[in-house]
Amino acid sequence: MMIKAPEVRLVGENIEPGIVTIQEAHRIAREQEMDLVEIASTAKPPVCRIVDYNKFLYEKKKKDKEIKAKTQKTVVKEIRFGPNTDDHDFEFKAKHAEKFLKEGAKVRAFVLFKGRTIVFKERGELLLLKFAQRLEEFGTPEQLPKLEGRRMFMFLAPKKKKK
Repeated sequence: MMIKAPEVRLVGENIEPGIVTIQEAHRIAREQEMDLVEIASTAKPPVCRIVDYNKFLYEKKKKDKEIKAKTQKTVVKEIRFGPNTDDHDFEFKAKHAEKFLKEGAKVRAFVLFKGRTIVFKERGELLLLKFAQRLEEFGTPEQLPKLEGRRMFMFLAPKKKKK
């Protein structure tokens, strides 16, 4: 890619930083057997650095990989209920969800309506709200229960730990 600006701000190792013409910058880069790379094209004048281009690409790739490794991956665990889930099953599933939230994973709780159980929509909604209330010290609901097709679901996000 060609640098189109008539003047550039030149930076780099063993170079006196300053504003020079593009021809002068190319000449300095050739003398050092390096490449002229535009770093900030939006600056006035654009900033160029004299570096070994392959090394520059390698360093950039390494930085990007490091940043990617530091980003937190969100895991979503699912907990499935039926509209007629009894108290013991509810507690059992709530304990699992509690463990997931403590580990930092999101929990997607849903009530699956099979056949004619779709008439018990209110029961499913009450079950999910009770579930959110049971886990309020470990996670916060991201949205109210929502029905999509034969599933009513709700997401719970883990609460942030205080340092």
